[in-house]
Amino acid sequence: MTETTPAVGSEPPRMDSPAGTGLALRWGFDSAIAQRARIITGVSANFEGWPLDDVTLLSALAGWLRLPQRRLLLLAADYSTMSNRFPRFEQWRRDWVHAVPAWRCPQELTKGLPEALFDDGNVSVQLFDAGTGRGRASLERRHGLLLAQQTDAVLQRSEPSWPAKALGL
Repeated sequence: MTETTPAVGSEPPRMDSPAGTGLALRWGFDSAIAQRARIITGVSANFEGWPLDDVTLLSALAGWLRLPQRRLLLLAADYSTMSNRFPRFEQWRRDWVHAVPAWRCPQELTKGLPEALFDDGNVSVQLFDAGTGRGRASLERRHGLLLAQQTDAVLQRSEPSWPAKALGL
């Protein structure tokens, strides 16, 4: 039996397995895009397990980013494996680097970094335990606000990272 992406506008999917986490993240992206969020924020130590190389997701994100004042903000502890893990996303991001900023969290704050996707509306997905895939996908505004507050405190001390093109001599 194969799992499919939950329909946009549907109830948030259960997060009780790594596969469920992938579905929930995809649901989060799709729901935020459908609700025309202005900012979607992805926070992770290294985005392992995220569906960032999914062709249909990248197409949907590109359409969403064409709308005025849209941003996909990334915050991670480490971007060193992104090129190998998500080559399609890395190539796609080159065209959208102006709207897809990547920030690196200071080392001393990485332990408290949530694993989450949220928008500026009411969509949020938070992973509590990567091993079991346990987490919460929600359409409750308060969950997203709490994640935004936690992330904002870290972003204030973060620095831009993961350039779109590697510099070389």
